[in-house]
Amino acid sequence: MSRAFGDYVRKRREALREEDDAFSVRQVAQRIGVEPSFLSKVERGETAPPSEAKIVALAEELNEDPDVLLALAGKVSSDLQEAIRKRPELFATLIREMKGMPDHAVLRLVREVRDGKW
Repeated sequence: MSRAFGDYVRKRREALREEDDAFSVRQVAQRIGVEPSFLSKVERGETAPPSEAKIVALAEELNEDPDVLLALAGKVSSDLQEAIRKRPELFATLIREMKGMPDHAVLRLVREVRDGKW
């Protein structure tokens, strides 16, 4: 799991660095509050991804969705964990039922919930 996370982060950071030198390992690490050697090891899959807070900060730096980076790191955000803990059976059933659904069907459900059409 950490290898997929590291590869994704490295590719995204390097793509940004092609246009802006501010996306070196050293500079990104400094902005999110970790050592450059640690971020480098994470990118190579040699160490586990950082904490939720550091992943969220990294997502912000890389202009990525924090939930995507958290999922790649094998983690779930604390606000989603809290929601799941309140109704674990319902969320487990919902996620299992949605697992095989095509993206357009899931997006339709999301829009209906967001728009209050339920």
